[in-house]
Amino acid sequence: MDVAHCYLEGNADAVEFCLHDGYQHVLAASTYTLQEGEQPIRAGSISLFDVNAEKGNLELFHRVDTAGIFDIKWSTVGSNVGPLLAQADADGYLRIYSLEGCSNEEKPRGGFLNEVCGEKISSSMCLFLDWNPAATSISVGLSDGSVSIITLAESKIEKLLEWKAHDFELWTTCFDIHQPQLVYTGSDDCKFSCWDMRDNPSGMVFQNSKVHKMGVCCIAKSPTDPNTILTGSYDEYLRVWDLRCISRPVNETSVCLGGGVWRIKHHPFVSGLVLAACMHNGFAIVKIGDEKPEVVEAYSQHGSLAYGADWQRAKLLPRGSTIVATCSFYDRLLRVWRPKSDFCCI
Repeated sequence: MDVAHCYLEGNADAVEFCLHDGYQHVLAASTYTLQEGEQPIRAGSISLFDVNAEKGNLELFHRVDTAGIFDIKWSTVGSNVGPLLAQADADGYLRIYSLEGCSNEEKPRGGFLNEVCGEKISSSMCLFLDWNPAATSISVGLSDGSVSIITLAESKIEKLLEWKAHDFELWTTCFDIHQPQLVYTGSDDCKFSCWDMRDNPSGMVFQNSKVHKMGVCCIAKSPTDPNTILTGSYDEYLRVWDLRCISRPVNETSVCLGGGVWRIKHHPFVSGLVLAACMHNGFAIVKIGDEKPEVVEAYSQHGSLAYGADWQRAKLLPRGSTIVATCSFYDRLLRVWRPKSDFCCI
């Protein structure tokens, strides 16, 4: 089950496998460490690893020291440019890096992140980010409850829209991959909202404030079903919503994962299968189908808050042998592992 592990230099909070063909062995891991004092410092880093599951290798080849990071995301494959990595940090900056010196054919030794652009977009902290399907815009959730839409043009960051979407910290934001003019948001105010960017300021399409009993931590639109979207909450429930009936989850479809659901990642190839980071209860692989969601596998090899989780997207792995990366906060632990289940048979 376990392939490899290592300890990072700071508190680990996000892991992301590169999406782009030829670079899917590249894993980015970020950290956020609060250095307390009269003037507290929020420090962070991004580490790049070469992952070779067949050899059990997890090799660090590059690291960047930064402000404390809340979220990182590789650019979507819909763009014509090479891999870009976006960073949302505690200093209110959005930074974009390109992956350089990492040949498609050779191992990525000597590869590095080159900062393409970086701008302070808010006096508040940047908590979360999401690329639109064309990798031309980024939505950013802010600690004052606002959401910013940032466009990228000629290596330059420009703020297209910003509006007050929630009363408290905006922990998650998500473009609708089927209707990119729509943006979903979730917050500590327990509200799950949808906005139409064709309006200025963005018009609210819906807002649900009754179902989540605690803050909304994550939102994930199904890549295969345009009517299905998932939310995760501090109240420990993963919920399945039908966008045709947004007033409540479909048939009250939800599953308690025993810990705050901090991240949800859809499997890259198996429809209806998701990986969830469950904070105080490790990680879970959940099958979403016509019936009630079902936990098909749990992973409990971390010793502190389960925050970062991602699937590797390499298509050349043997059938059913998906690779997963996870990280936990206080013990600074990064793990790469292979689920026990053969998901082709689920």
